[in-house]
Amino acid sequence: MPPSPSVSRRTALQAAGATALAAGLAQVTATTAGAAESSGVRPRLVTYPVPAGAPVKTDSFTVKVRTPGGRWQKLGVYRPTLAEIDPTTGSKRQFDSSLAHFDFLGEVEVEVTYIKGGVTKVRVRPDSYGITPEVRADTLRFTLDRPRKVVVQINDDLFDCLHLFARETERRRPRQDDPDVLYFGPGVHTTPDGFLDVPSGKTVYVDGGAVLKATVRFRDVEGARLAGRGLLAGTKAGGVLVEGSRDVSIGGVTMLNPNGYAVQIGESTHVSIADMASFSSKGWGDGIDVFSSSHVTVDGVFMRNSDDCIAIYTHRWEYYGDTKNITVRDSTLWADVAHPINVGTHGNTDSPEVLENLRFQNLDICDHREPQMGYQGCIALNTGDSNLIRNVKVDGVRVEDFRWGQLIHMRVMYNTKYNTSVGRGIENVYVKDLSYTGKPLATCMLLGYDADHPVKDVTFENLVLNGTVVADSMRKPGWYLTTDFVPMHVNEHVTNLRFLTTAEAEAATAS
Repeated sequence: MPPSPSVSRRTALQAAGATALAAGLAQVTATTAGAAESSGVRPRLVTYPVPAGAPVKTDSFTVKVRTPGGRWQKLGVYRPTLAEIDPTTGSKRQFDSSLAHFDFLGEVEVEVTYIKGGVTKVRVRPDSYGITPEVRADTLRFTLDRPRKVVVQINDDLFDCLHLFARETERRRPRQDDPDVLYFGPGVHTTPDGFLDVPSGKTVYVDGGAVLKATVRFRDVEGARLAGRGLLAGTKAGGVLVEGSRDVSIGGVTMLNPNGYAVQIGESTHVSIADMASFSSKGWGDGIDVFSSSHVTVDGVFMRNSDDCIAIYTHRWEYYGDTKNITVRDSTLWADVAHPINVGTHGNTDSPEVLENLRFQNLDICDHREPQMGYQGCIALNTGDSNLIRNVKVDGVRVEDFRWGQLIHMRVMYNTKYNTSVGRGIENVYVKDLSYTGKPLATCMLLGYDADHPVKDVTFENLVLNGTVVADSMRKPGWYLTTDFVPMHVNEHVTNLRFLTTAEAEAATAS
């Protein structure tokens, strides 16, 4: 959460300047042909070679894929790096892990061999996918009938595991000779200064066999995008910056250990992120951070980060304004450090702002590890800096057994490390179909600051903890609180907190 270098407002790109920039970029863009496309028929299986010079890991997994009955194709394996914090010293341990990817349509068979041997236990995550592989000695097989981003975990090892991204074959690939496309073909690419500024109306395309070592920046532009199946690796700053822009999309690229956030969005509107993935191990290695922006959609991403996976704020640095209409859906979040979801920390004490209309739908949270009590919560609504959080809907979130932290943390706070004032409050939060399976939970927190800075109107519908539905109507001693069965500590500055079954919620709606 500590600040990255300060950014400032920039004037919009002029048409002549954009044209000159595009021409200059063409000189540093390799144009080697990518995988050939068939005329009128999408391929059923597309694999990509790992380019020379890319970070690879060859000592843990061998990965093969094929269409049913077809020829096995071996995949290259990249090396993402991951992190864990020592709670007694604050020092960080870094781990090498494994990543492979391919595209397919229809059905595909996967074969994974653990080179180190000694396989006694295999788990394919997220658990909600219900993938039970066939295991023979140190080799396992399973079938995918739809795009999935999965983690193959051997012998409960959280770091020496295989991340396998099976995406749908691309519906449309841009032509290399399209003047509106900055095309990076197979190979490793850099730019002279480590940045790639994208003009309005342009598309940056990174082929599935390409690695781009440049921070992609959308600054004061409109109608621009980043697409492809390639990697952004070891970038100079973050992976992507979207600033003062509208109508920007980020597609199915994967980001390995950027020097900053995977995606930073500030004072922008109508931004979509779909099918992206990211890994980080550096300090403050957030995934997707949104500041003072609106109409942002995050769909189908996989985030494994060394800080918050998804962070949503208002003012910070040179960004000002409310944040509203943010949706995160159909995604997998894995926080090796800090929160999978964090909302509300940063804002504007001098001119208070609002975070509203936030939606978190159909998510799998695989892990959360944070020793600091003030930074815990798989889902954390922590409003400071005079922010007001309101109208939040959580719908269909499955949380697996995580290492260290809290399931839910909602707090109106004054964190003097980051805040200059207490948050105004949290109101109208609806949590539906949140489930957790794992060891007994640590105590969750719902804390208003005082009577003038409360948490109010919070409803849990069908909260399922290790198979038990927690509801106000559940059987319990009359002197027990419903929150005792979470467990959850709720202070006196929380009002109108309800726990309902699905039937009770439906009956209330019908009446």
